[in-house]
Amino acid sequence: MSTTVRVFLVDDHEIVRRGVADLIGAATDIEVVGEAGTVAQARTRIRATRPDVVLLDVRLPDGNGIDICRDLHSSNPRIRCLILTAYDDDDAIYAAVIAGASGYIQKDVRSSSLVDSIRRVADGHTLIDSQYRDRVVERLRSPSLGDPRLATLSTRERAVLTLVADGLTNREIGERLSLAEKTVKNYVSGVLSKLGLQHRTQAAALHWESKIATQPPKAMR
Repeated sequence: MSTTVRVFLVDDHEIVRRGVADLIGAATDIEVVGEAGTVAQARTRIRATRPDVVLLDVRLPDGNGIDICRDLHSSNPRIRCLILTAYDDDDAIYAAVIAGASGYIQKDVRSSSLVDSIRRVADGHTLIDSQYRDRVVERLRSPSLGDPRLATLSTRERAVLTLVADGLTNREIGERLSLAEKTVKNYVSGVLSKLGLQHRTQAAALHWESKIATQPPKAMR
C-alpha cells in the first residue's frame, strides 16, 4: 500500500459523494482518486484509477455495490471494499460479508470514524461491527456442531484462522505467532483453499459461525 491511501467513491447521490470527499480531503494521508454514480461507471473508472479502497453504496440505479465488491475481489483482491450505506438491512449485511467486503458501516458514522475506518481497511483490517457480525453468524448457523471443513485444518492453520477472524493483518499475525509475513500469507492461502473459500472475510464468518455453534447452551435460570 502506498503512503497515501487512494480512495474511490461509489454513490448515486452526488451530494453524498461531495460530502464524503470533503471529509476525506481533510486527511493528509487519504486522496479521492475517482467517483461513480452507477455500477457501469464504477467498473470502468476503478480499473483506470487503481484505488486502494473503494467506498460503496449498496443500492445503485443499475445494480448494487455488493456486486462491484464481489467482482473486484475476483479480478483484483488487492483493492479493499468498504460498504457505506444508509440501509440497515440484514440481507445486504450478509451478502456484503460473503462477497468479501472488508467493512460495513452506516452513513451516520462520525467523520473521524469514517477516516479511521478507511485507514484500517487499507492496512488490511476487517471491520465488521459486532452487531452486524452477530446477524451474519445467525444466518450462517446450522444445527450441526461446527463445520466439518474446519477439521481439515492443522493446529497452526486454526491459529491463523482465529487471528484472521479477529481482524489482524498478515504482518500482525506474523508478529503474534513469530512467523514471517510471507509464511503467514501462505498459511492464509492454504486455509482458504481447504475451506473452499476465496476471501478472508468469508473465512472469518465461518470461524464465528462454528465458534457459536459449538458453544454449550446457557443454563436456564
